[in-house]
Amino acid sequence: MSHIDERQIEHASRLLNRWIEEDRCRAISVEIGVLGASPLRIALGSVDANRVRTTSADTVFLIASPTKPITALAVLQLVERGLLDPAEPVTRFLPEFGQQGKGRVRVGHLLTHSSGLPDFVPQNEPLRRQHAPLTVFLDHVNRLPLGYRPGTSYQYQSTGFLVLGALVEKIAGTPLPEFLRQHVFTPLELENTTLGIPDRWYQTRRVDQVAESRLLSERDTDWGWNSRYWRQLGAPWGGLLASASDLGRLCAHLLEIHRGQAGVLQPGTLAAMTANQSKRLGELPPELWRSQPWGYGWQHAWHSHPRGLGCLLSDRAYGHWGATGTMVWIDPAREAYMVLLTTEPLPWDRFEQLKFSNTVAAAIRE
Repeated sequence: MSHIDERQIEHASRLLNRWIEEDRCRAISVEIGVLGASPLRIALGSVDANRVRTTSADTVFLIASPTKPITALAVLQLVERGLLDPAEPVTRFLPEFGQQGKGRVRVGHLLTHSSGLPDFVPQNEPLRRQHAPLTVFLDHVNRLPLGYRPGTSYQYQSTGFLVLGALVEKIAGTPLPEFLRQHVFTPLELENTTLGIPDRWYQTRRVDQVAESRLLSERDTDWGWNSRYWRQLGAPWGGLLASASDLGRLCAHLLEIHRGQAGVLQPGTLAAMTANQSKRLGELPPELWRSQPWGYGWQHAWHSHPRGLGCLLSDRAYGHWGATGTMVWIDPAREAYMVLLTTEPLPWDRFEQLKFSNTVAAAIRE
């Protein structure tokens, strides 16, 4: 059974305290866990710009792109029910998506960032300025041409997960936020997790415990990450709000599934979801599926890459980073996980999260 080396984890703790002391981060919430033991939790800083409200393990953060594997989890639940297969064309369920030659895009291409879609629609910022609903974003995606033949290359694509959200709603007859609430969040008692903040959080002032991302003034607008519009949009690619303790509970649950215990997915389904699905596409160049492998929604532990998960995890590890300064990883080989939530947007030339991840991975002893 794995355990956390307390002396090694002191390096991780010192890094976090330095980030706060040097004002690199305003709020940090972390959970580190191994199966069979109580998790280690660290919460530092303040959730608001005035530094009045203290961060806790239950402070809610906008987690950004780790939303994507949660959206993928909903898709895989539909696969388990026999309602779709990743090999099926998207147009079988969403005919309007087939414009501009997109009829060859399959569900699996969307799950592995290999469909040929761009990350965002060209009108992304104007649409956000207009407070456009997701249906308008989807209409723009439907009218996009592809950048390459599906399955032959990579392009990280938030647009693909917007389409997957629409796919879940079409097949299940339930909007993605409600589907996730019914089939993931409620069963696991994730009380501080939501895809889009409900109105009642504003009515009861619960929203005051949502950490504010630290943004440049020109980005801290009525359509930016801290705005009511964005927090309530429920973007399937980056709109999940959650606490470190909730995400830790989800990670521990997935580790139990890897052990053979059924849960929100069957063990075989989770094994497929977290396998190197990029390798199975057939037409992807080997240098891509070897160096930047994707599961269905989950990223593997890429090495030598600023958007990786660190260099000390096992080959079975998977996770995701987020542009709001977040990172989640799960290592089934060591039966360990890490959740790092911050309020600092993550530029490409910053490696703090990778360094922190390495200190944590080094503390996991078998």
